[in-house]
Amino acid sequence: MHWQTHTVFNQPTPLNNSNLFLSDSALREAVMREGAAWDVDLLASIGQQLGTAESLELGRLANMNSPELLRYDATGERLDDVRFHPAWHLLMQGLCANRIHNLAWEDEARAGAFVARAARFTLHAQVEAGTLCPITMTFAATPLLQQFLPKPFADWLTPLMSDRYDSHYLPGSQKRGLLIGMGMTEKQGGSDVLSNTTRAEKIDGEMYRLVGHKWFFSVPQSDAHLVLAQATGGLSCFFVPRFLPDGQRNAIRLERLKDKLGNRSNASSEVEFTDATGWLLGEEGEGIRLILRMGGLTRFDCALGSHGLMRRALSVALYHTHQRQAFGKTLITQPLMRQVLSRMALQLEGQTAFLFRLARAWDNRRSPEETLWARLFTPAAKFAVCKAGIPFVAEAMEVLGGIGYCEDNELPRLYREMPVNSIWEGSGNIMCLDVLRVLAKQPGVLDLLSAACNDVKGQDRHFDRAWRQFQQRLRKPSEAQGREITQQLYLLGSGAQMLKTATPPVAQAWCRMMLDVRGGVMLDERVQDDLLLRATGGAG
Repeated sequence: MHWQTHTVFNQPTPLNNSNLFLSDSALREAVMREGAAWDVDLLASIGQQLGTAESLELGRLANMNSPELLRYDATGERLDDVRFHPAWHLLMQGLCANRIHNLAWEDEARAGAFVARAARFTLHAQVEAGTLCPITMTFAATPLLQQFLPKPFADWLTPLMSDRYDSHYLPGSQKRGLLIGMGMTEKQGGSDVLSNTTRAEKIDGEMYRLVGHKWFFSVPQSDAHLVLAQATGGLSCFFVPRFLPDGQRNAIRLERLKDKLGNRSNASSEVEFTDATGWLLGEEGEGIRLILRMGGLTRFDCALGSHGLMRRALSVALYHTHQRQAFGKTLITQPLMRQVLSRMALQLEGQTAFLFRLARAWDNRRSPEETLWARLFTPAAKFAVCKAGIPFVAEAMEVLGGIGYCEDNELPRLYREMPVNSIWEGSGNIMCLDVLRVLAKQPGVLDLLSAACNDVKGQDRHFDRAWRQFQQRLRKPSEAQGREITQQLYLLGSGAQMLKTATPPVAQAWCRMMLDVRGGVMLDERVQDDLLLRATGGAG
């Protein structure tokens, strides 16, 4: 007799062919509320394309086939190039076609362009996060180069602002699209860039000769890097192209690619400068000031990237629980599981409201108040959102159980991807020190914060108590309290937005869950129903 060992049933299918934008009510509302309603149709199209099985497979392939360092070509000539899987290039084409690397920097950028770009970034993060690294750095470097691009490279502005991805190993002047990387970190310093030892010796005019190394040289295949080096006048920022104006390769030697926990699709390298040629940006000694101009942008992208990964993890978990049965009922109908999923959805509601309010602040950079808002809340967002991402994805894996822990599922990749956003562009303590610096030194910052909190005063007792406690803590702030202050600042910013924009039951549920120090908050069934419906794109 033929015996069948088992029949496969009660196994949910993977989440494919969904619209990443239309399925996210909080994101749709935030985009329209914060000034980018004009982009909704395109965002829906992008969300549909990114949610296909084909796009998700590109993300998997790009991470299964890590980049390869090519030091030499077949003839023995020094090459210093990186080979990528075709999936990487297809993903990069999509990112550039959607203008995520330059949308906000057009001469006549539409109001809300920063908000629209943040939404596009968040959608792409749900498919593949490693490709966002070159996009983020190019985006952050472009406004600086629009101001300081050295004269021999004046023709780079056109390809910098194009929607083309061009991976050819050619001088930038011969390409249709360009990418810019960054080289800041050295072995001995990490975030302490003032300890950098790379030296820059003036040759002529803005041209300098660089000798030294970088311990993390991000996206080594970029057409140019912004590099920190010590000049006579102090730590300075240099434009270091891959090819010199005469077409010769610059003296940039790639030593190895980093073997990283996550971010496997993206190439991060170690590099030596052996009399490399760079062009000074700004003045000698202005390196830190120029870095800070870019740093706020890259830090905001770290928070957006973590948020996108969290959103994908929740979507995968929700899809699974709508299909999987246990003890005679689907998981989504079981009270304890509904508490878990609705709390996760509520957490993302607050993040979405806060991050897109922050995107609006970046969009209105000509306003002193909005500039100060971005300066204060960007490091707080990076600290809080990126920290929250790791346990959030772990919770989503637990919803799926053993299958969520296996590499056949996408959640392990999301989990490995999470820590890089906490570490890159300044780890948690650096963000907290930055927040303390802003609170202590920026005129008007406390008035700005008071106005935002007083605007919703009286709507929720948990929020009011948190605001009073925060004010008391600021009377004698200390560096040792930096993490508590930064986390509470983020919660106040998010809570104020929830009280302004969410329905009262949802806003008050958020305040109880996030601000009630006693813990043990249970969400009632009507709030659960509302949150779980919104998390799948339904009207709240």
